[in-house]
Amino acid sequence: MESQAEITFLGTGTSIGVPVIGCDCAVCTSDDPKNKRLRSSIHVATPEVSLVVDTGPDFRQQCLREGIRHLDAALFTHAHSDHIMGFDDLRRFTVRNDEQLEIYANAECLDRLHAAFHYIFNGENRYHGYLKIVPHPIHGPFAVGDLTITPLPVTHGKVETMGFLFARGETRLFAYIPDAKVVSEEAKALLHGIDLLLLDGLQPEPHWTHLSIDEAVALAGELAAGCTWLTHFSCRVDYKTIAPTLPDNVFLAWDGLRLQC
Repeated sequence: MESQAEITFLGTGTSIGVPVIGCDCAVCTSDDPKNKRLRSSIHVATPEVSLVVDTGPDFRQQCLREGIRHLDAALFTHAHSDHIMGFDDLRRFTVRNDEQLEIYANAECLDRLHAAFHYIFNGENRYHGYLKIVPHPIHGPFAVGDLTITPLPVTHGKVETMGFLFARGETRLFAYIPDAKVVSEEAKALLHGIDLLLLDGLQPEPHWTHLSIDEAVALAGELAAGCTWLTHFSCRVDYKTIAPTLPDNVFLAWDGLRLQC
């Protein structure tokens, strides 16, 4: 069957990326390209739409690497800097005066984007070469082109955070949850039996705001997910060491990985 969407991992790293500045650990000094991680983000393409989830500080570099030339929308999981600080680089997708980009985020995230990039939100930058947006507060499921996207409430520290469930028609395609410690019962009900799950798996050791790898594996099992790809790794995750220890249907993602669903 022909795929309905292509997902590209633009980045699979945690907030400080990998390698980490000033760190001489085995992963940060590794020559394995799967241990080189920009800040977490994905690109989603269907026959009708092209969108990104989150625009971290590496966003420009990621677009150039993957040849992304068109976007219809940008979705945001939350307002931490590693997920929003490349926001201004979206300007290249609204180059002409009449082009606008649809922006989807919860109210808290939109407020923080407004505070950091007030010149984009004040309505005065409507000129050639500037970012022109149409902000949409997320209150429930919404449509972008041929996709129906359902927000998934999750707990991640003290910031209101969400993942997203993507569907075309009646078909659930995949879910993306890059930052979570606890997934709500509401979200679990929506995800049970999902064929493809992209999930936070920060490191082997427990963490107070992120799922550990063991916790992510357990959650994937609880959800009866068909295939799970972990992301948002710290430098405590060595690809060659950790990947062979995972169940047969759980994998470590890497920057540039493309999946069809």
